[in-house]
Amino acid sequence: MARLLNDIPRWILIAVWIAGNIGMFVYAYLLYKQSADFYYLRLIVGDALPWARASAACLNLNCMLILFPVCRNLLSFLRGSLKRCCKKSVRRQLDKHITFHRYIAYMICLHTAVHIGSHVFNVERMFVAHNGITEEDIESEEENVKGVLSALSNLDDGNPYETYINPVRDATEEPSLFVVKTVAGISGLVATLALIIMVSSSTEVIRRSYFELFWFTHHLFVLFFIGICVHGLQGIVRGQTNTDVHDPEACQYKYDEWGQIDECPFPQFAASSPGTWKWVIGPLILYFIERGVRFIRSKQQVVISKVVKHPSNVFELQMKKRGFRMGAGQYIFLHCPKISYLEWHPFTLTSAPDDDYFSVHIRRVGNWTNDLAKACHVDEAEFKETWKLPSVAVDGPFGTATEDIFSYEVDIFVAAGIGVTPFASVLKHICYTLTGRYKKQVADPDFKLKKVYFYWICPDTNAFEWLHDLLRYYDKQMAETGFTDFLKYFVFLTRGWDRNLAKAIVLHEEDIYDPVTGLYQKTHYGRPNWDQIMPNIAKDHPGTKIGVFFCGPKVLSSTLHKACNQHSSKEGATFYYNKENF
Repeated sequence: MARLLNDIPRWILIAVWIAGNIGMFVYAYLLYKQSADFYYLRLIVGDALPWARASAACLNLNCMLILFPVCRNLLSFLRGSLKRCCKKSVRRQLDKHITFHRYIAYMICLHTAVHIGSHVFNVERMFVAHNGITEEDIESEEENVKGVLSALSNLDDGNPYETYINPVRDATEEPSLFVVKTVAGISGLVATLALIIMVSSSTEVIRRSYFELFWFTHHLFVLFFIGICVHGLQGIVRGQTNTDVHDPEACQYKYDEWGQIDECPFPQFAASSPGTWKWVIGPLILYFIERGVRFIRSKQQVVISKVVKHPSNVFELQMKKRGFRMGAGQYIFLHCPKISYLEWHPFTLTSAPDDDYFSVHIRRVGNWTNDLAKACHVDEAEFKETWKLPSVAVDGPFGTATEDIFSYEVDIFVAAGIGVTPFASVLKHICYTLTGRYKKQVADPDFKLKKVYFYWICPDTNAFEWLHDLLRYYDKQMAETGFTDFLKYFVFLTRGWDRNLAKAIVLHEEDIYDPVTGLYQKTHYGRPNWDQIMPNIAKDHPGTKIGVFFCGPKVLSSTLHKACNQHSSKEGATFYYNKENF
């Protein structure tokens, strides 16, 4: 059972969501399949009608949900509010907000495909229904009924008691031309194209290599929501309004006597009012309030107090902002108008809450980060005054999984490459707290932490040079205060070591400090074996709930997640997996 603790809350949430979709689909399907109000419309278009309406109902549900996971201020508020009343396993679901956002988007794509496919059949059958009264040889009485229904409100005598059910008024028109002349057709086309572009530009490759493309195309959500809100304005789908006096099953074959006998007056049809806006108006208002808060916050002055160049194409920005308060491991969105008026990029804060500034470490991997480095004169040797540095805006900070680090007695930090940034903030905060630099934090009731294992997986020796100072400072402070056993850190070098390095390792094997990093802990070569590491930690801490916090690539995340599930309950320890998402 302990092995499932990482996943049970997530699967429960997903199961509830899927059950909601199934329930909504079945309800809408049966309504349009069995309701007498749509008997005549089903006669014309067949079973494609309930499929189209059921998928539309599910689209309403998921379009309502899609915006909640990206309301970051709301999520941060909920994370703080639920801290006292909910278990960590429940709060951890807030850290998966981007994953849930993707799931909902995929569901929207599925129901969009079903909706479009169903309406393709509907439009075609609406045109075919007109032919029921124009062909010389009528195949069946049912075809006659379809033809009469399609001709309602279009007869030569212009009977004022008739209202139409078939929106196709000219059977000779091209179906594709009819579609693009309707509000439903144009709005559906716009919404579908916006959805395709947003989804196709959200792949892992594009987000990492062309973040600007992902950022810009995702703002097509405005067109998408406009499209779905106006989609039903024209009232293409029409139901019967007088089934109480005109029973369609009893009167369908008495079409010659409609309006002439009391039991079969002319059937009356009307379109239902569009309902999508009722589903999405609340989330849209909430989202635009969210964006308003971000806009106001982004207008507050931010000063870059220091720029530091680090190895491996990494540079550090130290900034100050009045009233800025952060937690360890949180992240911000950074905006530089000099580079782009629209782009905002997420970065983890590497400073501690105790510092008199906040900082981010940025790796130069794309156009925006390289342009920012150039604007900040990173490659210039001489110091630049603050007024020569570009103006920037900051949105945040926002909460992440690392906020729960101090609520476990034992933590395992795992970072890959630049993914070490949130743990730089956490390690600083731990160091300040334990050394008593800030006495008020020593008595923090949320600080239950007694042991930390830190695993940093680096591609080469240069990748971890910029964190050396922090780890050296940590070694020194922990030695002075007697907390030398509080943190065990392990640096794993996956490549970049050659014969000369191997010789240096052998020659200095007995040295107190590592010959590669100069740190107290020795460097390991290759990748960590979690099947050995996890049981050993569990053995040292029996009956303990251990928090595992990871920041890095998806492949390693999956491996570590499986290891947490596999080795939970061994020796009585339980591993709770947490991953950074922003």
